[in-house]
Amino acid sequence: MEGYSAVGDLLKACGHPVRLQILEVLLRDGEACVCHLEAHLGQRQAAISQHLARLRQAGLVTDRRDGWNVYYTAAEPSVVSLLAAARTTAAGVANTSGKRLTYRNPSRRSSKACPCPHCERAAAAQPVAC
Repeated sequence: MEGYSAVGDLLKACGHPVRLQILEVLLRDGEACVCHLEAHLGQRQAAISQHLARLRQAGLVTDRRDGWNVYYTAAEPSVVSLLAAARTTAAGVANTSGKRLTYRNPSRRSSKACPCPHCERAAAAQPVAC
């Protein structure tokens, strides 16, 4: 595949705000199921699944099945550099227009609990404050 086509395909796959947030959560948390992403991003399961399919097709995420759950992982750690460069470039472009960009940080926890066994085990392992 020609280099420019490969880069264009990669940028298209990253070209949606929800997909960028999904990548940030996966890079931060390591592995997540759809219900985990749903709880953190406040998006519907169907929408997240479609975005994950696009990221998987581009080779940016991998998945593994564990019973009923499918867990996703960022396939390429160098995406961190790509996301950082994109933020820097977007901030520079916005600054020349007199705008300021803000980013919503995908929460580590949500009021909506993730019901998957992976998250239940993690929650059970955390000490409870009295």
